[in-house]
Amino acid sequence: MMKAVFLTHTAAPSGAELATLRLVTALPEHLETAVVYTADGPMVAKTKARAIETHLVANDTDSATLTIANASVPRLAAGLTRLIRLGWTLGRLMRELEASVVVAESAKALVMGAVAAGRARIPLVWQVHDRISAEYFGRTLAPAIRAFGWLVARGYIANSRSTLGSLITWRRPAVVAYPGLEARPPGRREDQRPPADTIVTVVGRLAPWKGQELFLRALADVQTRPRRVFLVGGALFGEEAFRAELERLATEFDLPVTFTGHVDEPDIYLYRSDVLVHCTLLAEPFGQVVVEGMRAGCAVIATRPGGPAEIVEPGVDGLLVDGGDRGQLTDALNTLIEDRALRVRLAAAARVRARGFDIAESARVVADFLASAPGKRDRRA
Repeated sequence: MMKAVFLTHTAAPSGAELATLRLVTALPEHLETAVVYTADGPMVAKTKARAIETHLVANDTDSATLTIANASVPRLAAGLTRLIRLGWTLGRLMRELEASVVVAESAKALVMGAVAAGRARIPLVWQVHDRISAEYFGRTLAPAIRAFGWLVARGYIANSRSTLGSLITWRRPAVVAYPGLEARPPGRREDQRPPADTIVTVVGRLAPWKGQELFLRALADVQTRPRRVFLVGGALFGEEAFRAELERLATEFDLPVTFTGHVDEPDIYLYRSDVLVHCTLLAEPFGQVVVEGMRAGCAVIATRPGGPAEIVEPGVDGLLVDGGDRGQLTDALNTLIEDRALRVRLAAAARVRARGFDIAESARVVADFLASAPGKRDRRA
């Protein structure tokens, strides 16, 4: 039976890592799997708790390597050297694990995975969770990552058509596998409330590009203030100063905001909410929380372009606004807060739409793709 080893550089519980955990949980029906982390964190315990083969490779690599903020030539060179050395160590581990294919879960994992897969003489597949664009990686680094990915990866698994469009796909097999949701009993859904009693929620890591500041400024201009507002998410990567600024704005605008911090299961807030707002300033690669909110029966506002435009049909199962447009966001909030009947109609259609994002189907797509990866080693041979 072939064995796919998923390689990730971080164990922080962010969207990509949680999506990978759901996928790997669903894959054993199709193939053998393991997950290798090169940093410790909550995801290591979460993965082990699901009885998934899990490995942690201790190292001194700086997790901030290859980020826009630290993209000076000396730091990039030093960081790349560390990643290459770590990749060589990982190559030995891949042999010990009898891996058939390495699946890199990030740009940093791609560097390590290229070395590891080369040493183990197995193919490397890049599962791409981020749009490889200048907005995310900078004008210099983005094309370099695209070119490097094309050179070393035998194929791509993208989390949306938008993400796939940011890659060089010439003569490379590729597939779109949306991050699926796991089956679970429906939660208790409260009825949509009258305008003055509405509850509005934003779910996502507290980070400038996620748009929480824009949301608070747009909310300050609405005709009818909601009764409660939840900002669900933590400051995971040293963004505590941004959270403090959001708290200051909420106080300045006298908004009824509750900051929940990181929450493992945001459903407890989504099932209480009338409206879910997704308001990233940049094109979101996919937007898992949009699907989660739709499944929970929220009336959804999401941003375009990017993955959410592949999820939401405007006016049918949600509303779309242009990312970064405060006026459009205020107008959409006014529309949904004031029109309870519209919220009811959109939310009902959203629940139907969310059924199309099933982790079992995503796992089948990924398993079929990995099974066809050129140069894979099948352990049954």
